[in-house]
Amino acid sequence: MARLLFDEIFLQRLEKLSVVSRRLAVGLGKGERRSPRKGSGVEFRDYRPYAVGDDLRYVDWNIYSRLERMVLKLFVEEEDLCIHLLVDASASMAFGSPAKLDYALRAAGALGYIGLANLERVAVGLIGAGVATALRPRRGRGQFLPLLGFLSDVRPMGRTDLKAALEEYALKATAPGVAVVISDLLDPEGYQAGLTALLRRRFEVLLLHLVAEEELHPDLNGDLRLLDAEGGPPREMTVDGPALAAYRERLHGFFGEVEGFCLRSRIDYVRCSTAVPFEDLVLRHFRRGGFVR
Repeated sequence: MARLLFDEIFLQRLEKLSVVSRRLAVGLGKGERRSPRKGSGVEFRDYRPYAVGDDLRYVDWNIYSRLERMVLKLFVEEEDLCIHLLVDASASMAFGSPAKLDYALRAAGALGYIGLANLERVAVGLIGAGVATALRPRRGRGQFLPLLGFLSDVRPMGRTDLKAALEEYALKATAPGVAVVISDLLDPEGYQAGLTALLRRRFEVLLLHLVAEEELHPDLNGDLRLLDAEGGPPREMTVDGPALAAYRERLHGFFGEVEGFCLRSRIDYVRCSTAVPFEDLVLRHFRRGGFVR
């Protein structure tokens, strides 16, 4: 668990934050979020005419005494939100210093703490070629250490298949809510179908796209044999100035493609280098990207 330790001052700052949901939440139990369902909460919403069988406790007797009309008081019901932390644990996430996976797990731990401190339910799914394992939804500050223990045992392995993994998770999840996908998006088959599968199941999707500094600014030169971290065939190539320029052009084109897809799909998107101090990611970039407030 050592790599996922958070100091007390940082946790206190996290307690002041909450994960953002653009739409009102409809969960499985009473919680802290306002729901579109009209119920027996404490915040008044509207009136409607009384109907036989309605609970007489919610009749507005003051109106009845003045107008001799029976109307029912309606309130905003508060329900909980389930935050799904979907971490890419495929072999490509081992790359970089710090490794993208270590950075991703810390980000998941911080978001998990924010959710648990706000009495939200928090679930975790490890994604790669499929959903390797999952931590079922849990709630309360007392679940933070078990959450960290679960995340601390994660090791990178296997290839990436975001389509299969995210489709599987979307189908199995019993409480769609906010899905925070944390990945480098390095999947030859693409990322769009997997994210779309979450949207179709009415998840609200937030995407944290992690990039190692070594991927942004590769220090390579000469005749090289490049190995695929996920088992693909090696490639022989000569790396020189024009090759690096072409690489950077394709990389930034990929970034633009991801941003455009997220904008069209109403997915909140944050791209971050692992060279960015972790506290800045959570306290500045997450706020700027609309992940937390």
